[in-house]
Amino acid sequence: MKIRFLIVIFLFAVIVSMFGQSNIRVNNYWENTYYINPASIHDQYNGEISMAARNQWINFPGSPTTFFGHGTVFLSDFHTQIGMKAMADKIGYTNTYDLAFSYAYQLTLNPTWNLSMGLTVNYQGLNYDLSQVNLTNGDDPSAYEQFKFESNFNSNLGVELNNKYWKIGLAGQNIFSLFYSFSELFNNTNFLYASYKPYTRNFFSVGGGMCLIQYGNMMQAELNFNGFFKMTPENNAFQLGLFYRTWHEAGALFGIDLTNSFRLSYSYDYNAGAIRRNSYGTHELILTYKIKGEPKCINCWY
Repeated sequence: MKIRFLIVIFLFAVIVSMFGQSNIRVNNYWENTYYINPASIHDQYNGEISMAARNQWINFPGSPTTFFGHGTVFLSDFHTQIGMKAMADKIGYTNTYDLAFSYAYQLTLNPTWNLSMGLTVNYQGLNYDLSQVNLTNGDDPSAYEQFKFESNFNSNLGVELNNKYWKIGLAGQNIFSLFYSFSELFNNTNFLYASYKPYTRNFFSVGGGMCLIQYGNMMQAELNFNGFFKMTPENNAFQLGLFYRTWHEAGALFGIDLTNSFRLSYSYDYNAGAIRRNSYGTHELILTYKIKGEPKCINCWY
């Protein structure tokens, strides 16, 4: 009975992690592709800090809850960005952690286009909340052998091509997982994306993007469309958007500049698959602080 119970718990965790958290990321990475690509540089700011919280599949037992934080500094004299990103994810009785340190370099191709290249060194951990594991014989130490803390190093790589309106990127996450498997929760994942966002003084403008995501033998595609409203010609953009993700997921995006430095983003998505019978959808909040200063870069669209 004890062995069967452990097998059932293990299979449930693997199934959910593969289909629900096959890649742990925020919905609104379009606002800051640094969340998926270490090569993403915001050279119009001296730096950027953000915090994100994501509660997935509300009301579903063991559903994932994820927290993100990131900070970057752009050194314009060296065309370099250094940064750090942290992630903590809880799904069922499983807790995962990822701490990444990044370096990116920006290369000016011509007066219009920049090419950025970036990489990270990641420290990743996996442990279990034993208070949620009920065994028929909790006094048997061997029953907990498979629930020991694990850790490993990994790496992400990426490139991004951008100009005033377009952003085209290619990123690979958990590169070391191509050669050995640390955990199913840290599979190698690859992104190919393109987005268009107008920077204009017009009151209303439209942007959008497309992303192809590959992990193992699974493929996923995502489309999004956004409308941007300006409260003033210079700033305070108000964003409303919609996105669709294959595997029956759709959602809405909302964003507003609270001040010249703070931006609040919210997203809601709903999975129309079988999980809909036990879920109210997914909520996500991101608060971003932009450290502004006098730009010094040679090839800046702004």
